[in-house]
Amino acid sequence: MIRIVNALLLRVFNALPVLIGVVTLTFFLLQLAPGDIVDVYAAETNLADPGELERLRREYGLYQPIWLQYLSYLAGSLTFDFGFSLREGAPVIEMILDRLPATLLLNFLALTFAFIVGVTLGTLAALRVGTWADAALSVLMIVFFAAPSFWVGLMFIVVFSVNFGWLPVSGMVTVGAEYGMLGYLCDVALHLILPTLALGLFYASMFARVMRASVLEVHGMDFVQTAEAKGLRGGRIVLKHILPNAILPVVTLLGLNVGTALAGSVVIESVFSWPGIGSMLFSAVQARDIPIVTGILFLSTFLVIVANILVDLFYVWIDPRIEV
Repeated sequence: MIRIVNALLLRVFNALPVLIGVVTLTFFLLQLAPGDIVDVYAAETNLADPGELERLRREYGLYQPIWLQYLSYLAGSLTFDFGFSLREGAPVIEMILDRLPATLLLNFLALTFAFIVGVTLGTLAALRVGTWADAALSVLMIVFFAAPSFWVGLMFIVVFSVNFGWLPVSGMVTVGAEYGMLGYLCDVALHLILPTLALGLFYASMFARVMRASVLEVHGMDFVQTAEAKGLRGGRIVLKHILPNAILPVVTLLGLNVGTALAGSVVIESVFSWPGIGSMLFSAVQARDIPIVTGILFLSTFLVIVANILVDLFYVWIDPRIEV
């Protein structure tokens, strides 16, 4: 246990340069764009008073040297103080924490769905290799791997919301509806189905392709052949000998794609008007709201690092021979 705790502390310490690098790169890239946040705010609000504009620039420290602005923001970011959004009129950390649960819920369900479906379909395709079932599943994987997630989401809206009217078009809850806690949870669940499928099917197809190849590789190994020679039945061999070894590459892929899923949710949240940090990031980039942009990117990087540490622990749980 002490060895695992020390290894986790070392991983957390190693993550600090990554976080500082993300803040540095994001801050200076956004500084390269012409104008500043006060210019954008003045254009949106038709503010033309030079005195008021100068006051805002002094208040936000825009007259300070760039290196001093950077150090000030770096110190704030490492303590989760991302400053104040002039455009929204609220502290950035409060705005992010208000929307973060919706994004985490969507990404968690999408990746869980993708992992379960990908492992199941990949295993079935490998066990039926060379048959019509393998060919059908392989074609299905390629279709959802090649199709853009936003296009899949739009098609789902057209078919299941507009044509059949089975599921809501957008949002997280039905506006104006009155119900108890159970009704509220059911309403959120209905709104989650389409964005979860749109985001998760791409990753499910990726996991299924890797799982199929991994199962085929493990199936030909000596210990599996020995288990079959001893007379073990197919289902027991798959669950006890093939899956624990074949699933490791998919777990690795899952950890690597946590960040990609967070980035992909920007588009999906915009398509389904999902109230998460993805749609907030999209509008913040358009408005050059630097505190919100850097705050979301920093927090997303932090979540990806935490997710990869959890994946490492999952690795050890699946195969105790692996060291953290």
